[in-house]
Amino acid sequence: MTTKHAEVVREYIPVDEESVHGVTFDGKLVWVARDREIVGFDPETEKVVKRYPVDSACGGTAFDGTLLYQLGGGQIRVIDPRTGELQRTMKAPGSGDNTGMAWADGFLWIGQWNDKQIHKVDARTGEVVRTLLSDRFVTGISFVNGEMWHGSVEEGTEPQLRRLAEDGTVAESMTVPVPKIAGVERTANGDFWCAGEKGRLRLVRRASTSRS
Repeated sequence: MTTKHAEVVREYIPVDEESVHGVTFDGKLVWVARDREIVGFDPETEKVVKRYPVDSACGGTAFDGTLLYQLGGGQIRVIDPRTGELQRTMKAPGSGDNTGMAWADGFLWIGQWNDKQIHKVDARTGEVVRTLLSDRFVTGISFVNGEMWHGSVEEGTEPQLRRLAEDGTVAESMTVPVPKIAGVERTANGDFWCAGEKGRLRLVRRASTSRS
């Protein structure tokens, strides 16, 4: 399999240079997790329009069409994006090294950094129903239009975006010329929102020409 390349289209710092983690998109706002809060950023106006305090918002963020899901502190918090009200909580899988998260068809896909794996989790109960293994550290996860993509890193190499086949094997990969990829969310037209270092949120897409 040939590894392709992606390029950075736009770069934002929505709030400040504090760390950003999970990323998801509700059709208008890009939501990012920032340790102690979740932030709704409007990329059209380049303004933050919503900020809700959320304890330990240091992992992945997902949206099911109505509610936000936020990883952190060994829990999954379910939040109303209109009001910031906490709807319920579930225990997160594993031992606390959960990173990326995406919602699809009633399930959450949750990455685990150190274990290099992705769990498929029942979004109502938190039960793990399937596990996929990776050969690289897993960061953000996105599941859009029937395709799962995740961010990955490995020491000494550029971060990658990877599309997985149904059996968990890598069907496609792209290197991204940035220092860090945390949260990932694919857009309907095939671009990606990627959280990066020092508060950065980047719009990334497949490069139009190959890099040498």
